[in-house]
Amino acid sequence: MQYKKAPTMKDVAAEAGVALGTVSKVVNGKPVGEEYEKKVREAIKKLGYQVNSYAQGLKASKTYTVAVIVPNTSHPYYGSLAFYLNKSLYERNYRMLLCCSDFDPGREQEYIEMARQNKVDGIIGLTYNPDLVVPDEVPFVSIDRYFDASVPCIASDNFLGGQLAAEKLVELGCSRVALLRQGSILKNEPNKRMAGFENGCLIHDIPYDIKMVGDGVPVSVFGDFLMDHYHDGKLDYDGIFCVTDKLVYEVRFMLKEMGLRVPEDVQLIGFDGIRHFGYKDYVCSTIVQPVPEIAEMCAELIVQESRRLQPQLVCLPVTYMPGGTTKDCGTHCHHSNDLTFDSYLSPEARDKLSKMQGD
Repeated sequence: MQYKKAPTMKDVAAEAGVALGTVSKVVNGKPVGEEYEKKVREAIKKLGYQVNSYAQGLKASKTYTVAVIVPNTSHPYYGSLAFYLNKSLYERNYRMLLCCSDFDPGREQEYIEMARQNKVDGIIGLTYNPDLVVPDEVPFVSIDRYFDASVPCIASDNFLGGQLAAEKLVELGCSRVALLRQGSILKNEPNKRMAGFENGCLIHDIPYDIKMVGDGVPVSVFGDFLMDHYHDGKLDYDGIFCVTDKLVYEVRFMLKEMGLRVPEDVQLIGFDGIRHFGYKDYVCSTIVQPVPEIAEMCAELIVQESRRLQPQLVCLPVTYMPGGTTKDCGTHCHHSNDLTFDSYLSPEARDKLSKMQGD
């Protein structure tokens, strides 16, 4: 097997008929005449020249690498976020070092240290470690969680999203609603979804209840809550806002097991904007987070040379989209209530339901 010597910058200059300095400027994104740039680009393509980003980084004291810390990529929201972050960084000639913490606080801190040792140019993190320490010398952009004035936080407008969910349920005819929340104890931006929902209920003078539990608590707790509000074959609520689409998915099965129809008997709205297969119908009626815009803002801030004028908090607008769990779903929605399901009720709740159905 014969190995062909990789073309150098000198080879590109000779092919294009320009000075070596002109090729260097084009490769490093510096302005040159349009005609010169065209010649250099054509020569690069013809010769198959590859930029040595490692050597380029050493010269500029940069690695052109950004570490991204997310809980996992199996959850559709985190997976979508990782995809768009990679896309936004790539468009800026940066590489992404992806780190999945699996909600492990210790692993989050290990990834921070690993990123520092590898001299990345910055870290973008969606983290949950309450004691997370980020070195001052490493640029850091946080998603959903406010640290301090030196760390920009990028988030959806969670308060408005919660209020929008309440207003939509009222608009669709609900007369008594509930909010179900399972989430972190940290004071992060998603916690504002509950405050926004309460505000929307108060504005429209509609009665509401809230069931809130922390991460790690079995989802069957919500089944028990619903059973406590189930009388004579009816639920006290005709509308429920779940603070994630995942929770809507689970609550829908609980209601099905109780003999209740979605959306005929109970309307459900989630939060995140998750789609089937990532691009088809929404899995439920939902408050959609602007994931591409979140990623774009994170990438833009992390590659900025100056950190002095960066914003402390950026809230990006959310939108509502129907997805089969509310009565405004048009003919374009093709969701069926005839689903197979596992049991999400505790044994006590199941016994109570059996007794009610037997009466």
